[in-house]
Amino acid sequence: MSADTDTASAPSGFDNDNRQAATIGDSARDYLNRLRGGDMGSLPAILGLIFLFAVFSSLNDRFLTTYNMANLVIQAGSIIVLAMGIVFVLLLGEIDLSAGVAGGASATIIALMLIDYDWTWWMATLAGVAVGAVIGLAIGSLVSMLGIPSFVVTLAFFLALQAVPLRLIGSGGSLRFNDEVLRGLSIKNVPVTAGWIAAILIVVGFAALSLWRYRSLSAKGLVHEPLGLVVVKIVVLAAVVLGLTALLSANRAPNPNFNISGIPWVAPVVIALLLFWTFVLTKTRFGRHLYAVGGNAEAARRAGINVLRVKIMAFVICSSMAAISGLLAASYTGKVSPGSGGGNELLYAVGAAVIGGTSLFGGRGRAMDAVIGGLVIATIPNGLGLLDQASYINFLVTGGVLLLAASVDAISRRRRSSAGV
Repeated sequence: MSADTDTASAPSGFDNDNRQAATIGDSARDYLNRLRGGDMGSLPAILGLIFLFAVFSSLNDRFLTTYNMANLVIQAGSIIVLAMGIVFVLLLGEIDLSAGVAGGASATIIALMLIDYDWTWWMATLAGVAVGAVIGLAIGSLVSMLGIPSFVVTLAFFLALQAVPLRLIGSGGSLRFNDEVLRGLSIKNVPVTAGWIAAILIVVGFAALSLWRYRSLSAKGLVHEPLGLVVVKIVVLAAVVLGLTALLSANRAPNPNFNISGIPWVAPVVIALLLFWTFVLTKTRFGRHLYAVGGNAEAARRAGINVLRVKIMAFVICSSMAAISGLLAASYTGKVSPGSGGGNELLYAVGAAVIGGTSLFGGRGRAMDAVIGGLVIATIPNGLGLLDQASYINFLVTGGVLLLAASVDAISRRRRSSAGV
């Protein structure tokens, strides 16, 4: 099967532009046909997440408590953000092995700006993201202009960037990450009233946009989803958003004399990034070009797409998101050390993207894949920790889940090829 035909089936956000179902039943049959053809999307990850929740909740009654659910959101934050950046590189069929340490180097710069130069939190954050963008620009230029394999380039950067925090902090040292705003991303919560207002605005905004899109396409006689399916999507989103808001708005403090309520601040950051990158991938020219290049770079070049620029931008986005991920990781631990970003962060992020449904072969993936896969990755150590399991069990289970996800991706690709999709 050619790569360009594979791109045609990619879940890039434009699938519904090519088909129309008159009823919800027709939509369901269309979805089942796509599943039979190998287009499984994030379904395996969603089913896996449900399975993990069922298993851990049955083995430990503390797993589904509001306190632990809030902890799970915080623990997953940095993984999800890094995985979102990795998605852009994977869409091209490339890899970035340096993303984790790029985040550690950027977080080190942020901490130094806060401590040594007394910069405001937003100025320090911009400096850290700028460092990440420069790293991505250098990697993207070497990969796209010189044609060096991304594996080799990013491996070199993986080794070199570990020297940055080691040189700036020193062996065995650390920098406190105690800025009130940035540290508060992990230890503070959105006021309950503000959280409810934001949740209602998200639901109303999604409903308004969905209904407006349906009405607009119907009036123009263009292909559109049935109204029933649009309503079902709105109801499901409302149930999830309002349900989670209600869950996290309750007092979850173990000690009844204290009050811990509200959505952790890391959640709005992740949601904002998800909405932004989903818009970029589905509603912009760059997004369309990214999928085209990932499906067939030569065909995209012949169609007039600037392949070099698209590749460079993908690596810039990846490293910039790595910087934000490094910030969230530092916010969670409260410090930056020479080993920041050099552990399993990258492996977990790549695993999250693949588990969520992003293809290792390029051309298929969404920002939402990072969220779903990141929750799966974070749920495993969270649940096993409550069960007091040894650390090696965590690695075995996570590795097995990643291998299973990669196998599903390969099998789905083979089935799409056999079906001629």
